[in-house]
Amino acid sequence: MKRNNMIVIRLILVVLVYLAIKYLIPNGRQILFPINLLVTFLHEFGHAVGALITGGKVDAVTVNRDGSGLCTTLGGNRAIILMGGYIGSAIFGNALLYIGAKLPRFAKFTMMLLGATMIFTAVFWYGQMFTTGLLILFAVICIGLASFTNFSGDILMFLGFASIIHIIEDFNVGPTSDLQKYAEIIPIFPMQIWMYIWLIIVVILSVANLRWILKGTFSEKNYA
Repeated sequence: MKRNNMIVIRLILVVLVYLAIKYLIPNGRQILFPINLLVTFLHEFGHAVGALITGGKVDAVTVNRDGSGLCTTLGGNRAIILMGGYIGSAIFGNALLYIGAKLPRFAKFTMMLLGATMIFTAVFWYGQMFTTGLLILFAVICIGLASFTNFSGDILMFLGFASIIHIIEDFNVGPTSDLQKYAEIIPIFPMQIWMYIWLIIVVILSVANLRWILKGTFSEKNYA
């Protein structure tokens, strides 16, 4: 079977598993709640990256039991830092999906890197004990699955897809505080307009990523 056909089959299975858990299994949404916490981590980590790439510093990253989070930073470009949460988490989610689907040889490394990033955040950007314990637990699971199973690619695809869906579904709730602050800094549009602009960016990014996964970035040509 051709590799592209396998990618399509794997992607369909990931979607079916996600939908089955969410809509068919009792308490499925609760089962997926750890994904919500992962998305929160990616969101706050996106803020942190936004601060670092614009010359700022990260003070603390917090993930709360209810799925909310907080990243406190010093310096840096405030607009980029605010966008880094919602847009950044979408980039990370799409990256996980792409690596899992198209770059399986890097899947184990990516799982371990994700775990190492969580440990780094838990230790050096300490926010609270719950966050530290949660991130270390997630890290141990990621590194363990990468070390002792051969499903890293499929796991990354599932995590990436679930993250993207959660981000899109949560567009009018999750980044509300960020949008309010962003509209104050860049008052070209009100918060409600920025909300849809951010959503459109995420949707375009996700659709483009899906096209890259299914068709490849470059068309194949045969030369005589």
